[in-house]
Amino acid sequence: MSSSGSLNPESETFENRPAFYIGQHDSARFDVLTDDQYTQVLNSGFRFVTAPVTNQHFFDRVVALYRRYLEEREQWTQQRSLIDLPHAELNESLPGPVVPTLTDKDTALSPSNYIGSLAVYFSPWIDLCSPDPHISSISRQVLNLEAAFANFCGARTIVIPGPRQDESGRGIAQYARAIREALQVANRANIIIHMPMYREPGLEEKAKTLSDIFSPSNESQAGSKKEIDLFSAWDSWNTIRSVCNYSMRLFVALRIPRRVPEKTLQERWFAEPLHYLTIGQEIFQLNKAGHPSLSRHHQDLINRYMRLRSIPWLILCDVGPRPEELAALPTHVDTEFPSLAEVSSALRENRRPHMPAMNAHVGYMRYLERQQPPFSAMETPALTSFQDWLQPPLQPLADNLESATYEVFEGDPVKYDQYEKAITEAMIEWKELDKRTAAAPFSSPYSHELVVTVAGAGRGPLVTRALRAAQTTGTPIQIWALEKNQDAYVYLLRKTKMEWNNKVTVVKTDMRGWEGPRLRGYEDSIGKVDILITELLGSFGDNELSPECLDGIQHHLARPHGISIPHSYTAHLSPISTPRLYADISSRVVGDPNAFETPWVVRLFAIDYVAQKVPGHPRFQQAWEFVHPVLISRADEFAAKHGMAARYVTGGVGSMAGASGTNEHNARHCHLTFVCPTRGVIHGLAGFFESVLYKSQKENSGKEPVEISILPNQIDQKSKDMVSWFPIFFPLKKPLYFPQDTELEVSMWRQTDDTKVWYEWLVEVYAWVGPETRIKVGASDLHSSRKVACLM
Repeated sequence: MSSSGSLNPESETFENRPAFYIGQHDSARFDVLTDDQYTQVLNSGFRFVTAPVTNQHFFDRVVALYRRYLEEREQWTQQRSLIDLPHAELNESLPGPVVPTLTDKDTALSPSNYIGSLAVYFSPWIDLCSPDPHISSISRQVLNLEAAFANFCGARTIVIPGPRQDESGRGIAQYARAIREALQVANRANIIIHMPMYREPGLEEKAKTLSDIFSPSNESQAGSKKEIDLFSAWDSWNTIRSVCNYSMRLFVALRIPRRVPEKTLQERWFAEPLHYLTIGQEIFQLNKAGHPSLSRHHQDLINRYMRLRSIPWLILCDVGPRPEELAALPTHVDTEFPSLAEVSSALRENRRPHMPAMNAHVGYMRYLERQQPPFSAMETPALTSFQDWLQPPLQPLADNLESATYEVFEGDPVKYDQYEKAITEAMIEWKELDKRTAAAPFSSPYSHELVVTVAGAGRGPLVTRALRAAQTTGTPIQIWALEKNQDAYVYLLRKTKMEWNNKVTVVKTDMRGWEGPRLRGYEDSIGKVDILITELLGSFGDNELSPECLDGIQHHLARPHGISIPHSYTAHLSPISTPRLYADISSRVVGDPNAFETPWVVRLFAIDYVAQKVPGHPRFQQAWEFVHPVLISRADEFAAKHGMAARYVTGGVGSMAGASGTNEHNARHCHLTFVCPTRGVIHGLAGFFESVLYKSQKENSGKEPVEISILPNQIDQKSKDMVSWFPIFFPLKKPLYFPQDTELEVSMWRQTDDTKVWYEWLVEVYAWVGPETRIKVGASDLHSSRKVACLM
């Protein structure tokens, strides 16, 4: 079966490349721009600017407040020493400094009709991580004052400078707790934490913090470290968003470094909720013509991140117009674009009209925008809209699908081309190997006809492909189309008259209850099927009960030469980090208590495959396989003993608990080991499938099997641009953090009783502490989808 929604590439018109939305930030800006200054910045090519909430006057007032407090504390200490208490500790109950409310002198920000186009930037001089409890308290008070006022003014985007260092666990916890409080204070705004991709020396915030001012000896030591921990900044971010319970209003502004890091770290940040990419003036290089440019590595990184469904905006930092240029503007300056009359006059005089000069860095980014690779066939607006969008799995046996859903399935030519190729190969070999039907004697005039059945025909796309393959190969066939959906049955009846020239026998039935084909010339007896064709596969291969359905009809296949298309399919797993999906599922739990135990169909995109490919442990590992036809069916044995009516009338929870056990052969279990060299966090398991539709029955034929695959590392080789199936996602109730050099042990079960099929999954983390020793450092809950099982 297929993913739902419109996937037609021609259904919408769209731009050929992602658009850049470029903003300007000045780290030396201490006040909101005037209207004329704001217009000047926009006219230089920017689309938005950052605006500080408070100004220099507020900063001076806070510094003076803390300085007075220190003086009062010193006086108090001296008084204590005069009364013979020289070693007395400072009383912790002594009131600390309290920052008074803002005044009109502290801020120029105000509600306006363009407040929504401003990215409000909080004071970079606060230090929420400070070990000094009074500095951290003052910083938290300032944060809340600015958050409340920005929220009052109508700001929808708030940027908060991230922590300066990552070493202090206490400091990061203080910072995270303060951000969680700010989310409550600014309850209508998105909060964006400005984080570096990694702690590259020289790219820290330039403004001095309160800690730097009052304790200069404690200034950041990050620049003196010889070894850079590439993942320390991400670790801090992970702590912040975890404390904030993966809030849907919490995002990242990612500072791009001068030296682009390894792909592993790039992909880690790619999975995070990116709102801005910030690029400082020092990142640009001058080309031969003296113009700013970016290295090829920077271009590739930006191009990669611009493929996200929510395209991150770009902020250029400290590239101009310079503060002094804006400050020199008169009270009112005509910075508007020329009028139409001025443009017309300039053109008549063969000159360019006067236009505000575009910022050189913006001009380069516009050039880079045009140089991006164009959208591929997999990046249409319809497909892009499905990125990281959760869909509950289909229940094809329990529910009847609508025509629009069938139409979506039929919109993928790659899948049906592969099916047609498989059917064609099967027909050619059937003739070459002289495999006559077992339904009629060789003397019968119909014995040379191939008996084909399409089970679960839907609106008939596979029937059309089978008829086309028969025509291509010159194979005479008798063809049956089975469909349980009564409405689709009507559609098929009409189609056989209008398109198939009455060559198809349409039967309304559940394939598991079909009596078998009544062949031409032998209508009084039941024949056998030479080729059985189905498209029952789900995102995990077996999750839409293809094994159970085929078990119920395979006894009609001619033995020993009957062919099943598909011939086999395998399920595959890989642990992933996907903060967006975890946050989405968390938001659904109130209305859907089974949200974390539901296997979701989703086009995974903003994710990080945390496991690395190492010898013996690939990134994508096979969980299990199903092959058809099954030589022995317990259901057939049960029916032979108790009658066909008893075939599905059972109950219980499996053969070990009193049920008939007719479906136990379709239960599966796997235990897989994934290797993770770098530390990280996983939010669930990504599931995929591959299928061999047909493989040659000739010994040493040399022919490659006809396959389809949705495995990320195989789809381009086996079924490029196939969009019928999105991966499946098995979520974890709680994110599972793991240190570096660990192994993730994944256990998964395909469970069944006589009425339904469900999955159970568990992840364990083991860390190596010696050449021969590893210890268990974490584990998930045992998850079960039994309450949302696929019904048989």
